[in-house]
Amino acid sequence: MRSWFPRLLVLVVLAGIAALAYPYRDQFSIDRLDAWLDAAGIAAPLLFMAIYAIAAVLFLPGSVLTLAGGALFGPLWGTVFNLTGATIGATLAFLIARYAAADWVRSRAGKGIGRLIQGVEAEGWRFVAFTRLVPLFPFNLLNYALGLTRIGFVPYVAASFIFMLPGAVAYTWIGYVGREAAAGREGLIEKVLIALALLACAIFLPRLITRMRRGGMLPVESVANHVGNSGLILDVRSPEEFDGELGHIEGAVNIPLAELQGRLDALGDDPERPIAIVCRTDRRSATAAALLSRQGFANAKVVRGGMMAWIDAGMPVEGRSPTVGEAAKS
Repeated sequence: MRSWFPRLLVLVVLAGIAALAYPYRDQFSIDRLDAWLDAAGIAAPLLFMAIYAIAAVLFLPGSVLTLAGGALFGPLWGTVFNLTGATIGATLAFLIARYAAADWVRSRAGKGIGRLIQGVEAEGWRFVAFTRLVPLFPFNLLNYALGLTRIGFVPYVAASFIFMLPGAVAYTWIGYVGREAAAGREGLIEKVLIALALLACAIFLPRLITRMRRGGMLPVESVANHVGNSGLILDVRSPEEFDGELGHIEGAVNIPLAELQGRLDALGDDPERPIAIVCRTDRRSATAAALLSRQGFANAKVVRGGMMAWIDAGMPVEGRSPTVGEAAKS
């Protein structure tokens, strides 16, 4: 009875919150929040953070609240209240998944939960930091999904708080600038430029982290060492190219780039599995590597120069059709 009581209590509280929030779902707007917070007086920040936390638990749109925090409290305190509310909500969702609703979270998270769990087991808080900066999962679902991993409570909360900060700063400022523009305040051009710069950083930072995590390109001579016995060579060209003029690398798995998102199961569930990605040159390979990185594959690298470089280096190929010139010579 003692082991079930905490879970039962969490579920009852969650059901109560949902029942109270459901009738007011159509009133979830900045104007409504502004009215409620004005009525709350000095307790307004606490009320706002409580609303933010409940929204995260109930899968309500956090982006609206982040913009609202900037509009209502300004760039500094708005960031503080947004980040605190988001962290509290992420923590509540984490605890609900860990102690009360694991089966439900697994059903919602789908197949990607396996890579998430293995990524956390391999990297701990670093993987949590990566998922906060690079959106592998929607924010609200990620909070629950991380509750199924073995990450400790304190590292989870600390990594979430610190690495959600860049996005919180950018979107809080955008909300602030929107309110300033509506009020016709002075210095709007400078504030808009700052907002654009912060937004550019928020967009660029995940790409930078993804590239740093992915590492540099592989020279053709290093492919065998990279994949070893447990890795694979992923060829993202079309089937016609795979068996066409350039042929393919022995043992390579052919999954065209357009189909890769839907065929991730063919790559296995190990996020640390070494993968060498090849195409004709390396343009499609770079797109494939970014996609795999977003899905949690941390050791996928592009073969520099692709099959063109592979052939120029005199490396062996299979299934190659002779060119017109080669056929004439023979």
